[in-house]
Amino acid sequence: MGKCYPTVSEEYKKAVEKAKRKLRGFIAEKNCAPLMLRLAWHSAGTYDVSTKTGGPFGTMRHKAEQGHGANNGLEIAVRLLEPIKDQFPILSYADFYQLAGVVAVEVTGGPDVPFHPGRPDKPEPPVEGRLPDATKGTDHLRDVFVKQMGLSDQDIVALSGAHTLGRCHKERSGFEGPWTANPLIFDNSYFTELLTGEKEGLLQLPTDKALLSDPSFRPLVDKYAADEDAFFVDYAEAHKKLSELGFAEA
Repeated sequence: MGKCYPTVSEEYKKAVEKAKRKLRGFIAEKNCAPLMLRLAWHSAGTYDVSTKTGGPFGTMRHKAEQGHGANNGLEIAVRLLEPIKDQFPILSYADFYQLAGVVAVEVTGGPDVPFHPGRPDKPEPPVEGRLPDATKGTDHLRDVFVKQMGLSDQDIVALSGAHTLGRCHKERSGFEGPWTANPLIFDNSYFTELLTGEKEGLLQLPTDKALLSDPSFRPLVDKYAADEDAFFVDYAEAHKKLSELGFAEA
């Protein structure tokens, strides 16, 4: 059974396509794809399947959520996007932030992630403390992604591969440095770098290393390192699922 998505007007669909074009140019010009992907993920990753609260519903526009510890620096993304969002008042922030994440993957050479519009904006931010902690291991990853969000082991590993983009900033996360040699190119190098071990200047967090020791995660790391096409297929599906948590009926 597929999902039943809400119906949006033709005017809304046209606004989505126009916004997508604007975002492509803007994200490419500013080299801000990693930041926009982080905004989309952190917006969606607060979803709790048991309470059906949180999720990709535009609440990152609120200062309270921007102020959560895991969201250090995301106020920059919100501020950068606001002039573009102002051009499309018909679009919800919920859709707009997720669209920015989809475009961030696309413009850096990653797969096309399916996007369905119609997310409503919710008025209240979720409680703090639902996003993953990079200092912890596999049990924590499953607590957050599987038990809380309702995703799978495969989704965890595929989504981890998006660390091919971007870098950590000490003032935001306590960690410093990129995961890969080309942090503005979306490819499978996160996995190939993970398998070759720590290198000078390249980052490996406890949650990254945990993927190598877990018997369910490790075969997927090997698979994605060997086959970028397989990674892209699974990543696109995992990203779509993340961006639609709590959205539309199955």
